[in-house]
Amino acid sequence: MADSPTAKPKKPAAARKAAAAEPTGAPAAKQRFAKALDEAKAGAQALGKEAQERAEAYREKATSQGSEWIDEAKDLGGQAKDKAYVLANEGKAKASEAIFGLGKLVEDNAATIDEKVGPKYGEYARTAARTMQGAAEKIDAKDLGELGEDAKEFVRKSPGVAVAIAAAAGFVIARLFKKSDS
Repeated sequence: MADSPTAKPKKPAAARKAAAAEPTGAPAAKQRFAKALDEAKAGAQALGKEAQERAEAYREKATSQGSEWIDEAKDLGGQAKDKAYVLANEGKAKASEAIFGLGKLVEDNAATIDEKVGPKYGEYARTAARTMQGAAEKIDAKDLGELGEDAKEFVRKSPGVAVAIAAAAGFVIARLFKKSDS
């Protein structure tokens, strides 16, 4: 009967001892489930720690990169400010030179105005020329901060005149650009 086809083969001795050492039934399944659950919890905690470490590394990298960008922006802002100051000074010098040149031109033509229109108008031209040349010298002598304060004071004292001057200047500039496009 030992050799019958329906008889189960016997387990080796080591396997029988291991099976005997393991609890059978539901308690063994609970232990394996508890062990798997503990391993899953440990894995989740390890993943959580790794995620926190990576997040901290990214946060530090973003902070340092942001600081670098802020420093670079400040540097570029300073360079732009310096360049604007240089350009404004050049513009002030050119404006002063242009006003002085216009005053000189009016002064040079005052004699012609005397002859053609009359000495009274020639004197007006000379007065205007002296005023323009004096204004050019004042512009040259002042720095940009003083000129800005003078402009603010003028607008406070005469807002209507300031608006009219701005409108006239805008019209002239618009006409200049319109002609250059044609």
